[in-house]
Amino acid sequence: MNLQALLQQKKPLIFDGAMGSELARRGIQPGCELNLSEPRQIGDLHHEYAAIGVDFLTSNTFTANRIYLETHGQDGDLQAINRAGVELARAAAGLQQYVIGDIGPTGRLLKPYGEYSEEQFLENYREQALVLIESGVEGLLIETMTDLREALCALKACREITSLPVMVTLAYSTTEKGGRTIMGAGVAEAAAGLEEHGADAVGANCGDLDPLQMAEIVSFYRQHTTLPIMIQPNAGIPKLVGGETLYGMNPADFAAGVAKGLDNGASIVGGCCGTTLAHIKELIKQ
Repeated sequence: MNLQALLQQKKPLIFDGAMGSELARRGIQPGCELNLSEPRQIGDLHHEYAAIGVDFLTSNTFTANRIYLETHGQDGDLQAINRAGVELARAAAGLQQYVIGDIGPTGRLLKPYGEYSEEQFLENYREQALVLIESGVEGLLIETMTDLREALCALKACREITSLPVMVTLAYSTTEKGGRTIMGAGVAEAAAGLEEHGADAVGANCGDLDPLQMAEIVSFYRQHTTLPIMIQPNAGIPKLVGGETLYGMNPADFAAGVAKGLDNGASIVGGCCGTTLAHIKELIKQ
């Protein structure tokens, strides 16, 4: 089925779980460059998620934009990394599974807080999105955005070059005052801005909230938009233990929290940091 039509049905759809934290759990230093240096490791994880019956596989391209790569000392071939990311997910996907191109933040700030202009961000995201689209994704996911301005730059860049579905999720740090990211973006403002600029689904992922708190964010979105709502919580609130970020929520509690999000109006769900195959299996049972 056409992905746009599928999203509009607003029936429960399941994304895969974590890539980075799951690779780390397996003793592999995560990163988008693994698409070229360790393709088997990435491909195996995609195949495992595909085998449990998710609807969407997300390309390992979260950090594969030029600003992020250049400012984090990574000089890999951006085009090759993104192409390989899509190809690895595509090789694992079944006939009824969709490959979604993953687009993450730059890790830098827009003026006046940082040194980058909106046009530089637009150019950055156009470049990555174009490679993902040319590589054959069925849709794009802009995720883990704390700055609504950056999210809108990424969305505008995608909309300039494609009519494919684009989903956008922000990382919220609190449910107070109707939900806020660490940069102060609220749900009401996000819903209005993202809908105005052509998002096909909106919502939340990662951040500092557990699944039940993220279910509250769904309720806030439901008050401000008729678009499909997406959530991908972490496996609980992150805790720093001995310099390592840990997520301790078990699969059953994770799935129960996400199910509350579905009850509150979400129709697209999955897992972010700390989630494993077991978490997504439990979610599929809901």
